[in-house]
Amino acid sequence: ERIVFLDNAETTRVDPSIIEVMREYMLEKYGLPGGEFGYRLQEEALEALEKARQTIARRINAEPEEIIFTSGATESNNLALKGIAYSESYQGRRIITSKIEQRSILDVVKKMGRKGFDCVFLDVDKEGFVNLEQLERSIDGVRLVSIQHANQEIGTIQNLETIGELCRAHNIIFHSDAAQSFTKESIDLKKMNIDLLSITSHLIHGPKGVGALYVREGVKLDPLFEGDERERGLRAGSPNIPGIIGFALAVELMKKEDLERMVGLRDDLIRKLLEIRDSKLNGPRGEKRLCNNVNITFRYVEGEALTLHADMKGLIVNTGSACYSSRLEPSHVIRAIGGTYEEAHGSTRLTLSRWTTKEEVDYAVEVLKEAVEKLR
Repeated sequence: ERIVFLDNAETTRVDPSIIEVMREYMLEKYGLPGGEFGYRLQEEALEALEKARQTIARRINAEPEEIIFTSGATESNNLALKGIAYSESYQGRRIITSKIEQRSILDVVKKMGRKGFDCVFLDVDKEGFVNLEQLERSIDGVRLVSIQHANQEIGTIQNLETIGELCRAHNIIFHSDAAQSFTKESIDLKKMNIDLLSITSHLIHGPKGVGALYVREGVKLDPLFEGDERERGLRAGSPNIPGIIGFALAVELMKKEDLERMVGLRDDLIRKLLEIRDSKLNGPRGEKRLCNNVNITFRYVEGEALTLHADMKGLIVNTGSACYSSRLEPSHVIRAIGGTYEEAHGSTRLTLSRWTTKEEVDYAVEVLKEAVEKLR
Protein backbone atom coordinates (compact mmCIF):
# COMPACT_ATOMS: atom_id res chain seq x y z
CA GLU A 1 0.00 0.00 0.00
CA ARG A 2 1.31 3.41 -0.95
CA ILE A 3 1.82 5.84 1.95
CA VAL A 4 2.54 9.51 1.32
CA PHE A 5 3.26 11.01 4.73
CA LEU A 6 2.70 14.78 4.83
CA ASP A 7 2.26 15.25 8.57
CA ASN A 8 5.89 15.97 9.39
CA ALA A 9 4.98 18.74 11.83
CA GLU A 10 3.59 15.95 14.00
CA THR A 11 6.56 13.61 13.69
CA THR A 12 9.07 12.31 11.12
CA ARG A 13 10.43 8.94 10.08
CA VAL A 14 13.78 8.24 11.70
CA ASP A 15 16.76 8.28 9.34
CA PRO A 16 18.04 4.67 9.00
CA SER A 17 21.64 5.83 9.45
CA ILE A 18 20.66 7.28 12.84
CA ILE A 19 19.14 3.97 13.90
CA GLU A 20 22.43 2.21 13.14
CA VAL A 21 24.41 4.62 15.31
CA MET A 22 21.89 4.39 18.15
CA ARG A 23 21.98 0.59 17.95
CA GLU A 24 25.69 0.64 18.84
CA TYR A 25 24.95 2.60 22.02
CA MET A 26 22.17 0.21 23.02
CA LEU A 27 23.97 -3.09 22.42
CA GLU A 28 27.71 -2.39 22.76
CA LYS A 29 28.43 1.00 24.34
CA TYR A 30 25.49 0.87 26.72
CA GLY A 31 27.00 2.54 29.79
CA LEU A 32 25.85 5.70 31.53
CA PRO A 33 28.14 8.71 31.93
CA GLY A 34 30.29 8.38 35.04
CA GLY A 35 32.59 10.69 36.94
CA GLU A 36 35.96 11.96 35.89
CA PHE A 37 37.55 8.53 36.31
CA GLY A 38 34.80 6.14 35.23
CA TYR A 39 35.29 2.71 33.71
CA ARG A 40 35.37 2.27 29.92
CA LEU A 41 31.62 2.16 29.27
CA GLN A 42 31.06 5.23 31.43
CA GLU A 43 33.80 7.16 29.67
CA GLU A 44 32.44 6.22 26.23
CA ALA A 45 28.98 7.42 27.21
CA LEU A 46 30.29 10.66 28.70
CA GLU A 47 32.39 11.39 25.61
CA ALA A 48 29.41 10.76 23.30
CA LEU A 49 27.13 12.90 25.47
CA GLU A 50 29.46 15.89 25.43
CA LYS A 51 30.12 15.57 21.71
CA ALA A 52 26.37 15.66 21.06
CA ARG A 53 26.06 18.71 23.30
CA GLN A 54 28.71 20.48 21.22
CA THR A 55 26.99 19.60 17.94
CA ILE A 56 23.65 21.03 19.03
CA ALA A 57 25.21 24.10 20.64
CA ARG A 58 27.05 25.00 17.41
CA ARG A 59 23.80 25.00 15.45
CA ILE A 60 22.27 27.77 17.60
CA ASN A 61 25.43 29.72 18.58
CA ALA A 62 25.39 28.53 22.18
CA GLU A 63 27.99 27.15 24.57
CA PRO A 64 27.89 23.35 25.09
CA GLU A 65 27.30 23.67 28.84
CA GLU A 66 24.15 25.72 28.09
CA ILE A 67 22.43 22.69 26.49
CA ILE A 68 20.25 20.67 28.90
CA PHE A 69 18.94 17.38 27.49
CA THR A 70 15.26 16.53 28.12
CA SER A 71 12.62 14.14 26.81
CA GLY A 72 11.40 16.65 24.21
CA ALA A 73 9.89 20.08 23.66
CA THR A 74 6.99 19.53 26.06
CA GLU A 75 9.34 18.90 28.98
CA SER A 76 11.63 21.71 27.85
CA ASN A 77 8.71 24.15 27.75
CA ASN A 78 7.55 23.07 31.20
CA LEU A 79 11.06 23.35 32.65
CA ALA A 80 11.55 26.81 31.13
CA LEU A 81 8.23 28.32 32.22
CA LYS A 82 7.81 26.66 35.60
CA GLY A 83 11.52 26.97 36.32
CA ILE A 84 11.36 30.76 35.96
CA ALA A 85 7.94 31.14 37.60
CA TYR A 86 8.97 29.21 40.72
CA SER A 87 12.48 30.65 40.96
CA GLU A 88 13.11 33.16 43.73
CA SER A 89 15.73 34.90 41.60
CA TYR A 90 13.25 36.99 39.62
CA GLN A 91 10.72 39.71 40.35
CA GLY A 92 7.52 40.52 38.52
CA ARG A 93 4.22 38.66 38.49
CA ARG A 94 3.34 38.98 34.81
CA ILE A 95 3.90 36.29 32.16
CA ILE A 96 3.38 37.07 28.48
CA THR A 97 2.79 34.61 25.65
CA SER A 98 0.71 34.52 22.45
CA LYS A 99 -2.69 33.06 21.67
CA ILE A 100 -1.29 30.60 19.10
CA GLU A 101 1.32 28.71 21.14
CA GLN A 102 1.49 24.96 21.63
CA ARG A 103 -0.61 23.43 24.41
CA SER A 104 2.51 22.83 26.52
CA ILE A 105 2.90 26.61 26.69
CA LEU A 106 -0.75 27.67 26.87
CA ASP A 107 -1.72 25.18 29.57
CA VAL A 108 1.29 26.04 31.74
CA VAL A 109 0.63 29.78 31.48
CA LYS A 110 -3.06 29.28 32.31
CA LYS A 111 -2.02 27.28 35.37
CA MET A 112 0.31 30.11 36.40
CA GLY A 113 -2.68 32.42 36.17
CA ARG A 114 -4.56 30.25 38.65
CA LYS A 115 -1.57 30.51 40.99
CA GLY A 116 -1.68 34.29 41.12
CA PHE A 117 0.40 35.37 38.12
CA ASP A 118 -0.92 38.06 35.78
CA CYS A 119 -0.97 36.29 32.41
CA VAL A 120 -1.21 38.12 29.09
CA PHE A 121 -2.04 36.32 25.84
CA LEU A 122 -0.98 38.50 22.93
CA ASP A 123 -3.23 38.91 19.90
CA VAL A 124 -1.95 38.01 16.44
CA ASP A 125 -2.79 39.47 13.04
CA LYS A 126 -4.42 37.61 10.14
CA GLU A 127 -1.10 35.96 9.24
CA GLY A 128 -0.27 34.95 12.81
CA PHE A 129 2.31 37.60 13.75
CA VAL A 130 2.17 38.75 17.36
CA ASN A 131 1.04 42.28 18.18
CA LEU A 132 4.31 43.98 19.13
CA GLU A 133 2.56 47.18 20.24
CA GLN A 134 0.48 45.16 22.69
CA LEU A 135 3.69 43.53 23.92
CA GLU A 136 5.29 46.92 24.56
CA ARG A 137 2.20 48.17 26.38
CA SER A 138 2.21 45.09 28.64
CA ILE A 139 5.92 45.08 29.49
CA ASP A 140 5.75 46.56 33.01
CA GLY A 141 6.20 44.05 35.84
CA VAL A 142 6.95 41.17 33.49
CA ARG A 143 8.98 38.18 34.69
CA LEU A 144 8.89 36.09 31.52
CA VAL A 145 7.99 36.39 27.84
CA SER A 146 7.47 33.16 25.87
CA ILE A 147 6.90 33.48 22.11
CA GLN A 148 7.35 30.57 19.72
CA HIS A 149 9.73 30.85 16.77
CA ALA A 150 7.47 29.17 14.18
CA ASN A 151 3.84 28.15 14.50
CA GLN A 152 2.93 24.48 14.49
CA GLU A 153 -0.18 24.92 12.33
CA ILE A 154 0.29 27.81 9.90
CA GLY A 155 4.10 28.09 9.84
CA THR A 156 4.34 31.78 10.79
CA ILE A 157 7.92 32.73 11.73
CA GLN A 158 8.00 35.40 14.44
CA ASN A 159 10.52 38.26 14.55
CA LEU A 160 12.44 37.02 17.59
CA GLU A 161 15.20 39.61 17.20
CA THR A 162 12.80 42.49 17.84
CA ILE A 163 11.13 40.70 20.76
CA GLY A 164 14.48 39.67 22.24
CA GLU A 165 15.83 43.21 22.00
CA LEU A 166 12.78 44.55 23.85
CA CYS A 167 13.08 41.90 26.58
CA ARG A 168 16.80 42.45 27.08
CA ALA A 169 16.28 46.23 27.32
CA HIS A 170 13.80 45.66 30.18
CA ASN A 171 15.80 42.85 31.84
CA ILE A 172 13.05 40.29 31.16
CA ILE A 173 13.67 36.57 30.63
CA PHE A 174 12.82 35.59 27.05
CA HIS A 175 11.89 32.00 26.12
CA SER A 176 11.04 30.60 22.70
CA ASP A 177 9.64 27.25 21.63
CA ALA A 178 11.63 26.40 18.48
CA ALA A 179 10.45 22.80 18.10
CA GLN A 180 9.11 23.42 14.59
CA SER A 181 11.89 25.70 13.34
CA PHE A 182 15.06 24.10 14.73
CA THR A 183 17.47 23.30 11.84
CA LYS A 184 14.85 24.59 9.35
CA GLU A 185 15.49 28.26 10.16
CA SER A 186 18.65 30.06 11.19
CA ILE A 187 18.79 30.53 14.97
CA ASP A 188 21.47 32.71 16.56
CA LEU A 189 20.69 32.91 20.26
CA LYS A 190 23.11 35.72 20.97
CA LYS A 191 21.81 37.84 18.08
CA MET A 192 18.20 37.15 19.12
CA ASN A 193 18.84 37.80 22.85
CA ILE A 194 17.11 34.53 23.78
CA ASP A 195 17.56 33.23 27.33
CA LEU A 196 15.75 29.89 26.99
CA LEU A 197 15.04 27.83 23.86
CA SER A 198 13.12 24.54 23.50
CA ILE A 199 14.03 22.10 20.73
CA THR A 200 13.21 18.48 19.89
CA SER A 201 14.55 15.56 17.89
CA HIS A 202 11.57 13.79 16.36
CA LEU A 203 10.65 16.59 13.93
CA ILE A 204 14.01 16.36 12.11
CA HIS A 205 14.19 12.59 11.48
CA GLY A 206 15.71 11.92 14.89
CA PRO A 207 14.36 9.56 17.57
CA LYS A 208 11.29 10.33 19.67
CA GLY A 209 11.54 11.01 23.38
CA VAL A 210 14.57 13.31 23.33
CA GLY A 211 14.99 17.06 23.12
CA ALA A 212 16.85 19.89 24.79
CA LEU A 213 16.48 23.21 26.54
CA TYR A 214 19.04 25.94 26.00
CA VAL A 215 19.59 27.79 29.27
CA ARG A 216 21.75 30.88 28.96
CA GLU A 217 24.58 30.99 31.46
CA GLY A 218 23.41 32.96 34.50
CA VAL A 219 19.70 32.15 34.12
CA LYS A 220 18.38 30.53 37.30
CA LEU A 221 15.73 27.81 37.03
CA ASP A 222 13.99 25.68 39.62
CA PRO A 223 14.22 22.05 38.38
CA LEU A 224 11.13 19.95 37.72
CA PHE A 225 12.81 16.76 38.97
CA GLU A 226 14.97 16.15 42.02
CA GLY A 227 17.42 13.29 42.46
CA ASP A 228 20.93 14.15 41.25
CA GLU A 229 23.09 16.92 39.84
CA ARG A 230 23.14 15.86 36.19
CA GLU A 231 22.52 18.45 33.46
CA ARG A 232 23.63 21.32 35.72
CA GLY A 233 21.23 20.07 38.37
CA LEU A 234 18.26 20.92 36.15
CA ARG A 235 17.31 17.46 34.90
CA ALA A 236 17.83 14.54 37.28
CA GLY A 237 17.73 10.98 35.97
CA SER A 238 19.64 8.75 33.57
CA PRO A 239 20.26 10.50 30.25
CA ASN A 240 18.95 8.82 27.11
CA ILE A 241 22.38 8.35 25.53
CA PRO A 242 21.24 6.52 22.34
CA GLY A 243 18.50 9.11 21.80
CA ILE A 244 20.83 12.05 22.43
CA ILE A 245 23.37 10.68 19.96
CA GLY A 246 20.61 10.18 17.39
CA PHE A 247 19.39 13.73 18.01
CA ALA A 248 22.83 15.20 17.36
CA LEU A 249 23.28 13.18 14.17
CA ALA A 250 19.86 14.35 12.92
CA VAL A 251 21.06 17.92 13.38
CA GLU A 252 24.17 17.23 11.31
CA LEU A 253 22.19 15.57 8.53
CA MET A 254 19.85 18.54 7.91
CA LYS A 255 21.49 20.51 5.08
CA LYS A 256 20.79 23.84 3.40
CA GLU A 257 19.88 22.15 0.11
CA ASP A 258 17.18 20.15 1.91
CA LEU A 259 15.58 23.37 3.10
CA GLU A 260 15.74 25.00 -0.33
CA ARG A 261 14.10 21.97 -1.92
CA MET A 262 11.32 21.97 0.67
CA VAL A 263 10.62 25.65 -0.04
CA GLY A 264 10.17 24.87 -3.74
CA LEU A 265 7.82 21.97 -3.03
CA ARG A 266 5.91 24.02 -0.45
CA ASP A 267 5.26 26.86 -2.89
CA ASP A 268 4.25 24.43 -5.65
CA LEU A 269 1.83 22.69 -3.28
CA ILE A 270 0.28 25.99 -2.17
CA ARG A 271 -0.18 27.18 -5.74
CA LYS A 272 -1.87 23.96 -6.89
CA LEU A 273 -4.16 23.59 -3.87
CA LEU A 274 -5.34 27.20 -4.18
CA GLU A 275 -6.57 26.32 -7.68
CA ILE A 276 -9.36 24.42 -5.90
CA ARG A 277 -12.45 26.59 -5.77
CA ASP A 278 -13.24 28.28 -2.43
CA SER A 279 -9.87 27.55 -0.84
CA LYS A 280 -7.79 29.87 1.31
CA LEU A 281 -4.18 29.86 2.55
CA ASN A 282 -3.74 30.26 6.28
CA GLY A 283 -0.57 32.06 7.33
CA PRO A 284 1.99 34.13 5.41
CA ARG A 285 3.75 33.46 2.13
CA GLY A 286 7.44 33.43 1.32
CA GLU A 287 10.35 33.64 3.72
CA LYS A 288 8.16 34.46 6.72
CA ARG A 289 6.63 30.98 6.46
CA LEU A 290 8.26 27.76 7.65
CA CYS A 291 9.90 25.98 4.71
CA ASN A 292 7.80 22.80 5.03
CA ASN A 293 4.38 24.11 6.08
CA VAL A 294 1.15 24.38 4.07
CA ASN A 295 -2.23 25.06 5.70
CA ILE A 296 -5.32 25.46 3.52
CA THR A 297 -8.97 25.96 4.44
CA PHE A 298 -11.35 24.28 1.99
CA ARG A 299 -14.73 25.92 2.54
CA TYR A 300 -17.83 23.72 2.90
CA VAL A 301 -15.68 20.71 3.86
CA GLU A 302 -15.03 19.23 7.32
CA GLY A 303 -11.33 18.75 7.94
CA GLU A 304 -11.87 15.43 9.73
CA ALA A 305 -13.77 14.01 6.78
CA LEU A 306 -11.13 15.22 4.34
CA THR A 307 -8.38 13.66 6.44
CA LEU A 308 -10.16 10.30 6.49
CA HIS A 309 -10.77 10.34 2.73
CA ALA A 310 -7.10 11.13 2.13
CA ASP A 311 -6.05 8.35 4.50
CA MET A 312 -8.05 5.81 2.48
CA LYS A 313 -5.90 6.79 -0.51
CA GLY A 314 -2.66 6.48 1.48
CA LEU A 315 -2.19 10.24 1.93
CA ILE A 316 -1.48 11.27 5.52
CA VAL A 317 -2.35 14.90 6.33
CA ASN A 318 -3.93 16.52 9.36
CA THR A 319 -6.72 18.89 10.21
CA GLY A 320 -5.97 21.95 12.31
CA SER A 321 -3.33 20.82 14.76
CA ALA A 322 -2.76 17.16 15.57
CA CYS A 323 -2.24 18.15 19.20
CA TYR A 324 -5.89 19.15 19.51
CA SER A 325 -7.76 17.01 17.00
CA SER A 326 -8.78 14.42 19.62
CA ARG A 327 -10.64 17.16 21.50
CA LEU A 328 -12.86 17.83 18.48
CA GLU A 329 -12.33 21.55 19.07
CA PRO A 330 -11.81 24.06 16.26
CA SER A 331 -8.20 25.11 15.77
CA HIS A 332 -7.36 27.84 18.26
CA VAL A 333 -4.74 29.12 15.80
CA ILE A 334 -7.18 29.59 12.92
CA ARG A 335 -9.65 31.24 15.30
CA ALA A 336 -6.90 33.58 16.58
CA ILE A 337 -6.07 34.81 13.07
CA GLY A 338 -9.72 35.66 12.46
CA GLY A 339 -11.04 32.45 10.94
CA THR A 340 -14.62 31.38 11.55
CA TYR A 341 -15.51 28.15 13.35
CA GLU A 342 -16.28 26.61 9.96
CA GLU A 343 -12.88 27.66 8.58
CA ALA A 344 -11.15 26.36 11.68
CA HIS A 345 -12.84 22.97 11.34
CA GLY A 346 -12.11 22.90 7.60
CA SER A 347 -8.39 23.69 7.73
CA THR A 348 -5.97 21.04 6.47
CA ARG A 349 -2.28 21.02 7.33
CA LEU A 350 0.32 19.42 5.06
CA THR A 351 3.93 19.42 6.21
CA LEU A 352 6.90 18.19 4.21
CA SER A 353 10.16 16.51 5.16
CA ARG A 354 13.60 16.46 3.55
CA TRP A 355 12.55 13.23 1.84
CA THR A 356 9.30 14.51 0.30
CA THR A 357 9.32 14.25 -3.50
CA LYS A 358 7.59 16.19 -6.27
CA GLU A 359 5.68 13.03 -7.18
CA GLU A 360 4.30 12.85 -3.65
CA VAL A 361 3.26 16.50 -3.75
CA ASP A 362 1.48 15.95 -7.08
CA TYR A 363 -0.26 12.88 -5.65
CA ALA A 364 -1.40 14.89 -2.62
CA VAL A 365 -2.94 17.52 -4.90
CA GLU A 366 -4.72 14.85 -6.94
CA VAL A 367 -6.16 13.12 -3.86
CA LEU A 368 -7.28 16.33 -2.15
CA LYS A 369 -8.93 17.74 -5.27
CA GLU A 370 -10.92 14.54 -5.68
CA ALA A 371 -11.82 14.36 -1.98
CA VAL A 372 -12.94 18.00 -1.74
CA GLU A 373 -15.14 17.63 -4.81
CA LYS A 374 -16.68 14.42 -3.48
CA LEU A 375 -17.35 15.83 0.01
CA ARG A 376 -18.91 19.01 -1.32
